[in-house]
Amino acid sequence: MRPRLAAIDLDGTLLRSDGTISARSRSAITQARGAGIAVVIVTARGPANITAVARDAGISGRAICSNGAIVVDVESGEILSERLLETEVACRLVHDLRRHVPGILFAVEHEAFAHEPGFSAWDWTPPEGTRVADAIELLADPASKLILRHAGHEVEAIAAVARGLAGDGATVVPSGGQAVEVTAAGVNKAAALAEIADELGIEPADVVAFGDYPNDVAMLAWAGLGVAVANAHAEVLAIADEVTASNDEDGVALVLERLSA
Repeated sequence: MRPRLAAIDLDGTLLRSDGTISARSRSAITQARGAGIAVVIVTARGPANITAVARDAGISGRAICSNGAIVVDVESGEILSERLLETEVACRLVHDLRRHVPGILFAVEHEAFAHEPGFSAWDWTPPEGTRVADAIELLADPASKLILRHAGHEVEAIAAVARGLAGDGATVVPSGGQAVEVTAAGVNKAAALAEIADELGIEPADVVAFGDYPNDVAMLAWAGLGVAVANAHAEVLAIADEVTASNDEDGVALVLERLSA
């Protein structure tokens, strides 16, 4: 059965390891949209650079950013909805993590990215003019996401400590192999996608979702067809309904071509 909605993660899933989108993937997205399948980006990335990525991929409409905390219009960049971290919860978590994981560093994201001195992740250099300050100072402004980084600890270990400290007050997920991300309680990719699907009158059974990392697990489990790329984390491979080729071998395109034929 042809799905009505395709939800696609970016890094490690649709995008190749060099951060680009292949011509075949671009063509497959165009084919899917032509067949009546709505295509929605669902990413851990913040809203700042989604417009350019969506334009390159040939995707319009809405995109889910910040692991579900923000929904944006990909053409204008306008934030359509958001669920922000509670300042008190985020600040308490920062203080607690500094006691339990000495040397941990933080970044904060809303419409833009800001970070503490020394924070570095993803082999990415923040744009010139990026705000740099202590996390508590950064959290005085609205934040959709708190990002945790410690070069001496695996992300799973940091996430486990953060979950124990946050309890039910926040959602904690590893997001890629270098950082852990914290959003408001109840925020995840699946919840945001479910809201968009409901607005469009689309049932979960009519959704195909693609992902590669544990922050995609809830989304793949919710969708009627959850597809992991071959390079996915073991946790994602374990729950996927289907495993396609890797992100560098046009895995998403292979499935979209089949489903929209």
